[in-house]
Amino acid sequence: MRRKRKTRIIATLGPASSSKEMIRKLTLAGADVFRLNMSHSDHEGTAERMRFIREVEEEVGRPIGVMVDLQGPKLRIGAFENESVTLAVGDPFRLDMEDRPGDEKRVRLPHPELYEAVSQGTELLLDDGRLRLSVTQAGDGFMDTKVVVGGKLSNRKGVNVPKALLPVGPLTEKDRADLDFALTLGVDWVALSFIQRPQDIRDVREITGDKVLLLSKIEKPVALDHIHEILALSDGLMVARGDLGVELQVEDVPGVQKRLIREARRVGKAVVVATQMLESMIKSPLPTRAEVSDVANAIFEGADAVMLSAESAAGDYPEEAVSIMDRVAQKVENDDSYHRNLDSETQTPEPTTSDAITAAARQVAETLSAKAIVTYTTSGATARRASRQRPLVPILVLTPKLVTARQLAIRWGLHCVVTEDAHDFRDMVEKACTVSVDEGFGRDGEKIVITAGVPFGRAGRTNILRVAEIGEPVEWE
Repeated sequence: MRRKRKTRIIATLGPASSSKEMIRKLTLAGADVFRLNMSHSDHEGTAERMRFIREVEEEVGRPIGVMVDLQGPKLRIGAFENESVTLAVGDPFRLDMEDRPGDEKRVRLPHPELYEAVSQGTELLLDDGRLRLSVTQAGDGFMDTKVVVGGKLSNRKGVNVPKALLPVGPLTEKDRADLDFALTLGVDWVALSFIQRPQDIRDVREITGDKVLLLSKIEKPVALDHIHEILALSDGLMVARGDLGVELQVEDVPGVQKRLIREARRVGKAVVVATQMLESMIKSPLPTRAEVSDVANAIFEGADAVMLSAESAAGDYPEEAVSIMDRVAQKVENDDSYHRNLDSETQTPEPTTSDAITAAARQVAETLSAKAIVTYTTSGATARRASRQRPLVPILVLTPKLVTARQLAIRWGLHCVVTEDAHDFRDMVEKACTVSVDEGFGRDGEKIVITAGVPFGRAGRTNILRVAEIGEPVEWE
């Protein structure tokens, strides 16, 4: 189960991939983390998929990460009397709180907080930006608009307000129930939708504590104004290009993606690129050339992981989609320009012993053509620092905690093995050599570079760097 690539793959589970057999196929095809999307799943189905994932994990002998993605405060209109209407440019159209079916003149928008956030001239985007309305007047429980871009509008389509900071929290009542349930399942990551401000992360962290890692989905442009604070409070970011591409000009999205990847790498946080990566594979066994280039660009930029959504959840070719993504990642990472691109933005170590040791480990390993950097970690901090450096050589992570190995499954280049912590220096070297051979990283006579912390078993410090030759007696005085 050793991957031949360093970029990780996240696969969303859904109707096309809910069976244990398919989850196993996706794992063998290359999925490192599974996403459980609470927008399209109930608790019973989620629990069953979680059980299947853990059974497959035990069978294949490789830690698998699980991410629950909360729906978030998605704004939606109500239903129409005849299922849909057609709006023409220049038509007046009202959004209000009245609980009755809509027609060509009005429709329900059951979000009182939105009426407080808009004013004359505010632009509303409906159905992923396919229709555009401009507010002409707003009051208590209503807003009158003029149609700027018309078309067909059907039941319960989404509403986006690109330039408004909406007075809503990060969790709806449904999200809170889903979050509590996810914590009982023991998931590894929770993805938070429609993050707007740093306080959104603080509010969720008060509920979760250190039980789970938090991934902030960047879907609203207003979040970009606070990205450094959001990054500091999050464990990672998702570049969620779907809603972000609705609220931004489409030509702005690639630059924002590059910026978010760069900023996350700079501070050593996980960064995932998502949405429409291989979308044509929902119905086709092969992607378009443009989609392959899109996936490749995210990998060239140094993303920790790339994600499949409907392709693996509801498509006709879930296994093939994972396999294609795996092949693209391998090809890109073997390209001569791949590490040149990563090295052009080498991350400067923090002025700490742990960071200095980790940065030195990369330099030593590459100078000596070592077969692996072996890191001992309990909390995962040492492994995250090693991943941040994006070394040429593989990173083998030894941890006594299965939960740590699962959480690290999303991180670039980390191959995690659950094993007892080292008891002393000799055991540290011997165990690193033994596992390196067992996992296919090296053979007798080849070198590995080991980082660890002394005293052993205590989290939060990395203060040892050792070069070891596999098969040689361990000498230590």
